[in-house]
Amino acid sequence: MPTRLQVLIPIGIAALIVGVAGVATLPAEVKLEQVEFPRGTIMVDDKILEVQIADTEPRHVRGLMFQNELPFDQGMLFVFDKPGPKSMWMLNMQFPLDIIWFDEDGNVVSISKDVPPCVTPVEIMACESDAATSGNAKYALEVTAGFVDKFKIDKNSKLEIISI
Repeated sequence: MPTRLQVLIPIGIAALIVGVAGVATLPAEVKLEQVEFPRGTIMVDDKILEVQIADTEPRHVRGLMFQNELPFDQGMLFVFDKPGPKSMWMLNMQFPLDIIWFDEDGNVVSISKDVPPCVTPVEIMACESDAATSGNAKYALEVTAGFVDKFKIDKNSKLEIISI
């Protein structure tokens, strides 16, 4: 009968090989290289924000990863091809976020406040995604945690796209 170590070593090696192969086969544009984001301007209620636009899959994947801060007058607007259930993964984020989900008409679908980052190896292993509570999110606005409370954003708030 094999010992526990004799069983765990091959499993560990296999997991390492699968992980390395998975990362090696990712398309270059999805890897964690620098991704350029177009800029735009939006308004939530009466608060004008300069936003980075994440409107493609590589930009969705990269998001705000590795950025150290985000002033209250800036954010990242995720634009999805069609409305539906969406989620955000906080992998490699450096600070907590408020996430405001909007439908096609700019109405608030859901608000997630103070979503924590996943930075340390233990956090990354247990990192959960933050999902919109409704199936009709077309946009997600990521802003620094505290934005929602500071500017009194609620279910009656409205997104207006000025330029993207």
